[in-house]
Amino acid sequence: MTFAEVQTLIQTGEGQLLEFKESGSSHLGREICSFANSLGGRILIGVSDDGTIREVRNGNRLRSEIQSIARNLDPPLMVSIEEVAGVLVVDVPSSRFKPHGSVGKFYLREGATCQQMGRDEIREFFYQEGLVYFDEKGNERFDWPDDLDQDAYDQMVRVCGITPSLDREQLLKNLGLLKNRSMTYAGSLLLGKGASRLVPGASVNCCLFQGTTKTRILDQKIYDGDFLSNYHHAANYLVAHLNTAYEIGFERKERLELPEGALREALLNAMGHRDYRKPGDLQVHIFQDRVEIVNPGGLVGGLTLDTLGTCSIPRNPLLFGMMHRMNLVEKVGSGLLRMNNMCTEYPSSPPEIDADNEWYRIVFRRIAETEQLTPGEADVAQVTAQVAAFCRVPQSARDIMRILDLKHWKTFQENYLKPLIVNGILEMTIPDKPTSRLQKYRLTDKGRRFLKESSQ
Repeated sequence: MTFAEVQTLIQTGEGQLLEFKESGSSHLGREICSFANSLGGRILIGVSDDGTIREVRNGNRLRSEIQSIARNLDPPLMVSIEEVAGVLVVDVPSSRFKPHGSVGKFYLREGATCQQMGRDEIREFFYQEGLVYFDEKGNERFDWPDDLDQDAYDQMVRVCGITPSLDREQLLKNLGLLKNRSMTYAGSLLLGKGASRLVPGASVNCCLFQGTTKTRILDQKIYDGDFLSNYHHAANYLVAHLNTAYEIGFERKERLELPEGALREALLNAMGHRDYRKPGDLQVHIFQDRVEIVNPGGLVGGLTLDTLGTCSIPRNPLLFGMMHRMNLVEKVGSGLLRMNNMCTEYPSSPPEIDADNEWYRIVFRRIAETEQLTPGEADVAQVTAQVAAFCRVPQSARDIMRILDLKHWKTFQENYLKPLIVNGILEMTIPDKPTSRLQKYRLTDKGRRFLKESSQ
């Protein structure tokens, strides 16, 4: 690191990733500990709180003290230290072996300060870091075996393909659902009588609303059974309250306005990944223009909206493992990809996702009643010319929909995109992977001739 870089750090000021210390190693253990338990950061020794450089003395001795402090954390930590113009720059990584303690206490970096964690904060930290899983804990509310739903147990055994003659208690122990005659929270969700009594907030609240707001409820059902029953009831509620069209061919086929497979995938993901420690039911809301599935808990620690769908980090691994045994989900983190592919093939708009620390929401857009499904000939000619001019430079489907002011994927694909491709006006940039997220559409030679003729 150069002196100019150190000056830039000083000018940035203390914050989440930077701490100034004028001299010595006093309280350095908790500072290193707090950075290691958080996002990592740097400690500049030889810089006062106001940013004035106070060159350190006995740099070698101080360096040894710092390394000793880091090694004496529990567990030990390696830090890197370099001296730049009389300032010791201590680089503390965000540790893979959290949490670290200093003299039996745990610290977190919060803004520009180091905070000791209380009991509740330590517990939450362990959950967020995936060091303790809620679904594996014993549930004191569950009275074994009186609270066991035998029908739910029989259904689980049947769906998993397990020999029904096996001893019930031993089987539940083997599956990790029963520990020391205490039912885990995962077992309570799967096999309990009245899920929300045993795990508050475990029920699924399905609502049909008039219009696009929650002002008026037209219908509501709250499902409060075992996990598998709640899933089937909620999925059936969606199917029953969405529009169904009929395709006429050799035989009449019913076609739901949204892909049922994608809706079921979204529902399972919400039930499997939600934070059951937080109050509030899982919500399935049907509006005139959309379907929303909302669950408490936000994204699993370590995931962001950008990395969502690229990897699998289950919040409830025991429950998720049982869902896999019941052939409800796959273990790889491909749920979002499957949903997107199902929507693309259907076709319908890919789902929209919104999340913060408290809630996770996935939205499927329904076709608006006012949106025209069959454009007239004059409209087609006008739209064709507009899209052709726009696609002189390759454009994504979303960009093309934006200039046409269309929001419904099926309308756009059936009435505009497909005809443009079939008639040779546009072509794919990645023809061997038609559903690629990188797919774009460009003007063909025929399209250029059409554009020239239409402008004359």
